[in-house]
Amino acid sequence: MTTTAPDRDIAVVGSGSLARSICYSLAVAADPPPRTVTVLARNETAAQEIACIADARAAASSAATRFRATAVDARDRDAMAGLLRRIAPRVVVNCASVQSPWEAAHAPSGWTRLLSEAGFGLALPLHAVLAREVACAVRSAGVPAVFVNACYPDAVNPVLHAEGIPVACGVGNVATLAAALRAVLRPRAGVRLRVLAHHSHLHAPADPHHEVRAWLDDQPVQDVGRLLAAHRACGREELNAVTGHTAALFLARLAAGAETYADLPGPLGLPGGYPVRVRDRQITLDLPHGITRKEAIAWQQRMAGLDGVVVTSSGRIHLGPRAASALAGHLPGDCAGRPTDSVRELTGQLLDLRDTLRATPA
Repeated sequence: MTTTAPDRDIAVVGSGSLARSICYSLAVAADPPPRTVTVLARNETAAQEIACIADARAAASSAATRFRATAVDARDRDAMAGLLRRIAPRVVVNCASVQSPWEAAHAPSGWTRLLSEAGFGLALPLHAVLAREVACAVRSAGVPAVFVNACYPDAVNPVLHAEGIPVACGVGNVATLAAALRAVLRPRAGVRLRVLAHHSHLHAPADPHHEVRAWLDDQPVQDVGRLLAAHRACGREELNAVTGHTAALFLARLAAGAETYADLPGPLGLPGGYPVRVRDRQITLDLPHGITRKEAIAWQQRMAGLDGVVVTSSGRIHLGPRAASALAGHLPGDCAGRPTDSVRELTGQLLDLRDTLRATPA
C-alpha cells in the first residue's frame, strides 16, 4: 500500500460532473496520493455520494487516500473560510459555477439560444462569481493553500488576477486537448509535448490558421486539426472523463510540491492555456524555443475573441460583436467594454435575464 503525507490534502469545491471525475481519478491514479480529499458542496447528498463512491474506488485499488464530504455554500465566504481553516488543504480546486455547461443539452430555452448566438464568453460573469468567492475564502482562511479554478479559467482567471485575487492556474481545456494529442502522437519518453490552446479550441476553428499550436520539444506539430478530429467528435460530457483525469494527476503532484510539466489554462492569471513547469507549487511558463511570453499572450487574446470575450491586462472585459448584438435590447447600457470590478453588476443583470429567458422556448 502506498503511503501518503499529511500535507497533501486536497479540497474539491462543487458536486457536478467535473468534481466527480476529478475525485474518481484521485481515488485510483494520484501519484503521489493525497491523504484526504474533502468534497465541499451546497448539495450535501451529492457531495456525500461523490465521497462514498471515490472512497470505495480507493479501497478497491488499495489506495490510502480517504474521501469525506461537508456541506457548505460557496457563496458564503465566511463559512467557506472557516471550513478551510479547519481542514487546512494544500490545494483548493473550484468546480462550482452558477451556469451549467450542459444546460443547452438538458433544458434548451431562450436563454440557451442567447448563449449560442452570443458566444460562450457571454457566460464569463456567471462562471466567475463562485470562483471569486472561493478564492477570497482561501485568502481569508490564511492557510498555505494553492487556489486552482476549473470554471472557464481561460477567461475567469484573468478577471481574478486583475482584481488582485490570487489564482495559481486552472485545469482542463488545454490539458484535455494535450491529452488528445498525446494519444495520437504517443511521444517517446523524454520528449516534451507543449501545447498552446484556448477554451475556444475545444471546437475546430472556422479558420485553420487559428488552430491549436503544438510542439514536440521545440519542433512544431503539423496538421493539428486532423489529429484532434476524433477527440472533438466525442460528446462533451464524455470528455469530462479525460478532463477530470488530467486534472487529478496534476492536482496530486501540485499538492505534493512535486516537479511536473503540464499544459494548463489560466496560469498566473494569464488568458488561455500554456505549457508550464511546476515546482514547489510555483508555476512558470515553459514555452518552446522562439516563442516569447508576449507573443504567446497576444496569440491567446486573439483566440479569446473566438469565444466572444477578451479580458485585457488593464482589467477590462470586452464582449465581442456577436455578444453585443445578441444582448441589444436585453440589457441597459454598453456591455461591450466594462471594467472587471463591474462583473458583479453584470452578473446580477445576466441572472435576471436568464430567469426571464428560461421561460421562453428555444
